Amino acid sequence: MKSDWSRREFLSTAALGGGLLAGLPRVSAAEAKLDPEMVRFRPEIEPLVRLLEDTSRERLLEEVAARIRGGTTHREVLAALLLAGIRNIQPRPVGFKFHAVLVVNSAHLASLNSPDADRWLPVFWALDQFKSSQARDREQGDWTMEAVYEPAVPPVERSKAAFSMGMDAWDTRCADAAAAAMARGLGAQEAFDVFCRYGARDYRDIGHKAIYVANSWRLLQTIGWHHAEPVLRSLSYALLAYDGKNPAEDDAIADRPGRKNLERLRELRATWNGGENRPEAVAEMLAVLRGGSWDDCAAKVVELINGGCSPQPLWDAMFQAAAELLMRRPGIVSLHACTTTNALHYSFVHAADDETRRFLMLQNASFLPMFRTDASAGDGVEIDRFEPLDRGPELEQIFADVGGDRMKAARGALAYLDGGGDPKTFTDAAQRLIYLKGTDSHDYKFSSAIIEDWHALSPAYRHRFLAASTYWLKGSTAPDSPLVARSRAALG
Repeated sequence: MKSDWSRREFLSTAALGGGLLAGLPRVSAAEAKLDPEMVRFRPEIEPLVRLLEDTSRERLLEEVAARIRGGTTHREVLAALLLAGIRNIQPRPVGFKFHAVLVVNSAHLASLNSPDADRWLPVFWALDQFKSSQARDREQGDWTMEAVYEPAVPPVERSKAAFSMGMDAWDTRCADAAAAAMARGLGAQEAFDVFCRYGARDYRDIGHKAIYVANSWRLLQTIGWHHAEPVLRSLSYALLAYDGKNPAEDDAIADRPGRKNLERLRELRATWNGGENRPEAVAEMLAVLRGGSWDDCAAKVVELINGGCSPQPLWDAMFQAAAELLMRRPGIVSLHACTTTNALHYSFVHAADDETRRFLMLQNASFLPMFRTDASAGDGVEIDRFEPLDRGPELEQIFADVGGDRMKAARGALAYLDGGGDPKTFTDAAQRLIYLKGTDSHDYKFSSAIIEDWHALSPAYRHRFLAASTYWLKGSTAPDSPLVARSRAALG
């Protein structure tokens, strides 16, 4: 990366065999003329990435639409969009302009959930977001991912150990080279288990590290593991972000839960993933999450698990606690309590390593009171006690109320759902309003997380959780995004 290595330290990546180019469009001289020290992507995707990089914001949607009419696929556009963001946008801090990368998976999920006529709208929104972020990155120094320093890349059999060494020492050079080796030789599951653990080890960047791990892995499953090397390198660089003193030599509050929970996870009973689904444990855990410290909350997890409880009631409580923070203090910090819980739960479900899964559960419990403190979310509405409206309104009225009285919208949504309203009809309407009226990456990230987490909750808690989401969803009275008309016109 430019901020850590001199340009002379980098070697260009090797060109891939000509057999892979058979049948692909010719690459122009301009497309082939790349900085030899800049990371090169696979030849079948490089021209499309260059199109996204080099086309102006005012013309990009129309140019991509022309390529789609010519046969470019949804998967190819997603891959190019992710890789263009990775190559062109500084991933530190892991937020702000880097949301152009973080939001790609959320836009993809919204696209899958859209009617056929609107399928491309979320992706086109993300394309425009990339151009906006690319412009800001250029104003702030024009960071670019460069080719890996090949002499430092370890053998595959040593890649995990080298990566852990670099991450533990917060050494960017070591971790970057090892990440490249992992992508080249390790399987996706083995690599994911390593990355999701380091994505959860510290509280810096209010959860964006864990979010980046989860969202990039989701996308790699769609676009293919052959694109993994630049993604893992970008991830390792992002996960090593910090300010001030090297965390390996310090005792910052952001690192304390991770260090304590690495010790604490060994206290959990060997059969921690079994046990009973105890409803009373949800209330117990939620009470500690409302008022306890990060240490209290992790200790409560251990107490309940060792008392015979299964993990499900603990996650039920954590999902509700995050949503309650959003109701009490709507804002960026409380929103990230929701999206971080989503990311850590995704990693918890999909990780294979037993120790890593225990660590993710404990870390999420510890992070929620830190979000509560940072959001200044004191006493207020309780997600398990607010009352539904006496009479369930029509869906249209609920989303009209979102634009004015969010508590009324939440109570109306609860009445609608308790009265037999279809949750999928609700979430379909909510997500459609996101891509019609959304103006921010958080709109997409939040709506995709809420829909996924609704399925993860025990049925008894789903209605209130979904009703609480009205505190960040878009209302029907908001104006449509100008990009909607432009995208539809471009697609013809």
